[in-house]
Amino acid sequence: QVQLVESGGGLVQAGGSLRLSCAASGLTFSNYNMGWFRQAPGKERQIVSGISWNGVNTFYADSVKGRFIISRDIDKNTVYLQMNSVKPEDTAVYYCAADRQAPVLRILARQYDYWGQGTQVTVSS
Repeated sequence: QVQLVESGGGLVQAGGSLRLSCAASGLTFSNYNMGWFRQAPGKERQIVSGISWNGVNTFYADSVKGRFIISRDIDKNTVYLQMNSVKPEDTAVYYCAADRQAPVLRILARQYDYWGQGTQVTVSS
């Protein structure tokens, strides 16, 4: 049974930092590209960042480039999202997702196979 468990969300002031973690189990972690998505109320779920199965390739949405950093630890079966210089518009539920090894990083939610339960991030102004 595949499980993705996010942690690290919470309330943070604008300009601050937060690190999200996603622990994966029940799958061969190194076979999966991983992504972080977010969904604000009334909006579609959209990709924030992705990282390839081997950690070589990464993707960032324009809105977070230069502020967020994605990484993965193969030994811990965990993917991270370091969020720096956060803004009120970063407020959303953040989801971790796994995509079976594909030749390229994919950015659409429907392309991902497994999902975590989500963690709330709230940025106050």
